[in-house]
Amino acid sequence: MPSKIFRASELAGATRLATGAVRGVADIAEAVHTAILSNVPAGKPLARAASLVYGGVRNTASLVGAGLERSLAALQPFLGESAPSHGREALLAALNGVVGDTLARSNNPLGITMQLRRHGAPLAVGAEVAQGQITGRIVVLVHGLCMNDLQWRRQGHDHGELLQRERGYTPVYLHYNTGRHIAENGRDFAQQLEALVLSWPVPVTELAIVGHSMGGLVTRSACHYGEQAGYGWLGRLSKLVFLGSPHHGAPLERGGNWVHVMTDLSKYSAPFSRLAKLRSAGITDLRHGSLLDTDWQGQDRFAHGAELPDVVPLPKKVACHTVAAVITAPRGRRGCKFVGDGLVPLDSALGRHADPERTLAFAPDHQAVVQGVNHMELLNSPQVADYLLQWM
Repeated sequence: MPSKIFRASELAGATRLATGAVRGVADIAEAVHTAILSNVPAGKPLARAASLVYGGVRNTASLVGAGLERSLAALQPFLGESAPSHGREALLAALNGVVGDTLARSNNPLGITMQLRRHGAPLAVGAEVAQGQITGRIVVLVHGLCMNDLQWRRQGHDHGELLQRERGYTPVYLHYNTGRHIAENGRDFAQQLEALVLSWPVPVTELAIVGHSMGGLVTRSACHYGEQAGYGWLGRLSKLVFLGSPHHGAPLERGGNWVHVMTDLSKYSAPFSRLAKLRSAGITDLRHGSLLDTDWQGQDRFAHGAELPDVVPLPKKVACHTVAAVITAPRGRRGCKFVGDGLVPLDSALGRHADPERTLAFAPDHQAVVQGVNHMELLNSPQVADYLLQWM
């Protein structure tokens, strides 16, 4: 079951978010007010007066928020712990996907800390070893944006359980904050894998990874940083399977990037660009599939027309497989190719690019396209399950 956290910590985290939201709204309102007053005679004195009002709103929000957090900390022993539930885990995962980078920077209690889990709880396999349920073949499953490890189970099916039952793998699930940069999660995941292999209670004979959506990009980033660090787990890595991973980005994030480009065109609408820029670092990394720190460090991640990220090849001596999905689209074959699974275009999921040097080297028989399946249905599609069993 999901691990418990103190209810007071959750409330304090929510209070901190609400306080930040009030300050943010005040900032936007002040900026709009100032832009309007700039064209009014004697507008400067009025703008200064308005600034004092908005400053008072921000200061009051900060004082009230700090007071509530102190009170909640004192009440923690009396408020107890939050009851574990799949709904709570899903809500926290979605929140982390949207503003997880902010939660991490501010040490907000609502921020998810990366960990490897089984059955929704931190990894602890001692009892299962005694029962003979742990093998030396590990498959790690890495979820996508705004999701969590429990959501690998969809409509009664879990790819990890299938591989355990049919292929003898022991499934382990990564739980992480999808709002952080993919490179940050990739580096931490590489460290987690090294610790996993070194602490596994039986000798590890094989390691495989299945990544859904963003999880595939985090996995590729982990392979890059794991190789840089000289980690031993790469020597045991035999197979990678990507399910609907946007290797060359997703148009939904590109559309989001155009929102603030358009609002920036007018000084009256420019303050609302801040709303478009609330989306997390993890989301903006999906614009072109950025995997490395160098893709964003020292740059404006919201800049339109930025250079494409560095090419990260597939890891050597590892059997890499990819599954793309195509939903039914009324515009025919070309429309299906563009729409793909509804979130990730067909070519992006297959690693194809107009520039041959950016195309990922998946072997022809290591690529599959499933029909009539959307992005989320990749998690429970019988067609996908068949390919997993075939490849693993």
